[in-house]
Amino acid sequence: MLVFSALVAGSFSLGALAMDHITPMALNAARFAIAAVLVGIAAGLSTGIPRSTFNAPWRYLLLGGVFATYFVLMFYGLKTAQPVSAAAVFTLTPIMTAFAGYIMLRQVTTRRMALALSIGGAGALWVIFRADLSALLRFQVGQGEVIYFWGCVAHAIYIPMVRMLNRGESAMAFTFGTLLVCFGAITIVGWGEIVATDWAALPGIVWIAIIYTAVFASAMTFVLVQYASLRLPGAKVMAYTYLTPSWVLVWELALGHGAPTVWVLGGVALTIVALLLLLRNEH
Repeated sequence: MLVFSALVAGSFSLGALAMDHITPMALNAARFAIAAVLVGIAAGLSTGIPRSTFNAPWRYLLLGGVFATYFVLMFYGLKTAQPVSAAAVFTLTPIMTAFAGYIMLRQVTTRRMALALSIGGAGALWVIFRADLSALLRFQVGQGEVIYFWGCVAHAIYIPMVRMLNRGESAMAFTFGTLLVCFGAITIVGWGEIVATDWAALPGIVWIAIIYTAVFASAMTFVLVQYASLRLPGAKVMAYTYLTPSWVLVWELALGHGAPTVWVLGGVALTIVALLLLLRNEH
């Protein structure tokens, strides 16, 4: 999940550079098509994809549909919501995952986990708003934030759903089925944008973003989160997303977009404290 949070952060920085040249639906359709092919090949060469993987295919319809819902609502929400506001909404996801994990799997959030979630959330907000209290107080909830909130609800449900619906399939094979449906759902919703895109005229940064999000922010992260969801409580899985804003700072620094202030690093420290609390074994 540490690797997951770092890879996801890269998609924010690179995706922001590409959004001026391609629509969100077209980019996501391309990334999930490539990701499905890569994971399918990797699964075939490693664990294999036995026929039993596709027993009860309705499971993949649920998983792929729920995760596609997250991405669709995310980009619709970002049409009007500011990225900082959307990132603030996303910090609610681990807490919502804890509720979903309890309702669906009776996963109990211990006091230490709850403390870690609270500290991690505070640290993430600190980083997102750049240690500027006035910026936090100016936060306004608009239509875009509400749309993205429901997308985050879908994301929260997805994590415990992986464990609930898995019937012993490997993370690779299970991910392959989910990616296929996710690609299909986004293609159906965004078909108009996909066919209207002049793929041959896209600049290099768009293809860099597509390849990165397909290979690292989709194929690899799907496998990582499926693997983690089968071994960790849902709240712990999603709590690692609190580190994403800090990783974004690292990516922005690497891309030459400036270094964070010393005050912002205080928020990074809080997310690390939360992580240390989560890494300790419950027993």
